[in-house]
Amino acid sequence: MNGEQSGRLLGRHVLITGGGTGIGAAIAERLAAEGAQLTLLARDGARLEEVLSGLETVESGAHFSMSCDVRDAKAVDEAVAAAAHACGPLYACIANAGVGGPNGPSDEGGDRWDDLVLTNLSGTYHTLRAAAQHLSPEGSARHLVVISSILARIGVPGYSGYCASKAGLLGLVRAMSAELAASDVQVNAVCPGWVNTSMANEGIEGMAAGMNMSVEEAQALAMSAVPMGRMSEPKDIAGLVAWLISEDARGVTGQALDMNGGAFMS
Repeated sequence: MNGEQSGRLLGRHVLITGGGTGIGAAIAERLAAEGAQLTLLARDGARLEEVLSGLETVESGAHFSMSCDVRDAKAVDEAVAAAAHACGPLYACIANAGVGGPNGPSDEGGDRWDDLVLTNLSGTYHTLRAAAQHLSPEGSARHLVVISSILARIGVPGYSGYCASKAGLLGLVRAMSAELAASDVQVNAVCPGWVNTSMANEGIEGMAAGMNMSVEEAQALAMSAVPMGRMSEPKDIAGLVAWLISEDARGVTGQALDMNGGAFMS
């Protein structure tokens, strides 16, 4: 990161859900390095503390974290209000919390549809609505960013809940961007493809088991559908998010930006 970028979020409060692992933790690291004061929300408060302990300190004040289940609208409202009280109004909110995996009638214990949709779609809606109530005063751009997926673009057998919930996020982004544009709030989505996270590795392992092949063979098969032949890294997604909430992305709203190594081309 160059010196010009390192302080471009100085003094700006950014809230990140699902900030304890994977993409969320990488976004936290990148935005803290650019000077942002962060609030991290997730179900696992202990993981949030681990992430916070490794972040760069900022001049504007200490980072903040709080355990929160985004499926609970009241809990989200309270957590975002507590964050605004502790760290001030929000410059940006990154709605990253989500769950993955297959679903269907054969799921042990019942179909996972409700959990996938309540977490990925309803949870994101709760987060954006709460964040919109605590944005910094008008006069400069503010940002709401949603982490969707390449599976918002394409269908995968057995993943109806995940595909539907992630596709629903793109409709949510378009509607909210239209609602908030007059207030100078930019609302966008990022659609990652394969990203080197525990969720992706679990997917590869599931593919291997289902197709009776090794994990290495399953990964090679998955990457054969990616023209660049590799997974993205969490820090790659973090860089795109950092750009989206910067002055360089002024005027970008209602968009879904794809980062998938060419696996889906619009």
